[in-house]
Amino acid sequence: MFFGSYEYSIDEKGRLVIPSKFRGEVGNKLYLLKGFDGCISVYKETDFQKYIDRLEHLEFEREKVRLHQRILLSSVVEIDVDKQGRMLIPTKKLKEYLIGKNVTIIGALDHFEIWDLQAWNKYIQDHEKDFEKDAEAILKDEE
Repeated sequence: MFFGSYEYSIDEKGRLVIPSKFRGEVGNKLYLLKGFDGCISVYKETDFQKYIDRLEHLEFEREKVRLHQRILLSSVVEIDVDKQGRMLIPTKKLKEYLIGKNVTIIGALDHFEIWDLQAWNKYIQDHEKDFEKDAEAILKDEE
């Protein structure tokens, strides 16, 4: 399970250090894909397969399903984790998601997300005010 937030810098070659708290869980292979709200989502192999299993049960004949699957699956990049616990993020993906040198990595239960540092700070500023109200509504629905 991934949780917490960590600030890092992407080096000139596009390598990003995986937080030490995550390294024991990620293994040697990761899957990067289009996240929500402007981030890159990163899944370890077993959780990526669970996500794909969910997508496989959707009816491709439905327009919204096709749209989602096409955009999501075309964004997937399989990457290796090196011996120093770094992942190489393709330059194309960094540009596509407007991810600069300074990033925040946040845990999101079954995956973690890579955010441009400024984008993450703006996201928090824009949405944190609703946290308590939203938590009440979400958690009440689960009872």
